[in-house]
Amino acid sequence: MDLARLTYMANQIARNLAAHGDAAAALTCQHIKDYWDPRMKAAILAGERSGLDPIAREAVKLLES
Repeated sequence: MDLARLTYMANQIARNLAAHGDAAAALTCQHIKDYWDPRMKAAILAGERSGLDPIAREAVKLLES
């Protein structure tokens, strides 16, 4: 999986859900859980997170648990 593309996608989802305020990270995480292929989830969890926006970074952190 291309980590740059996954990072872009996660950031896009986070931006679209940012209007939900404090719930945005949880909603982003849920979207990733529901719609991403297991290989995509594994790659974003294993990859560098510096390119993730704060909401997306929190969502990936939630995905770990």
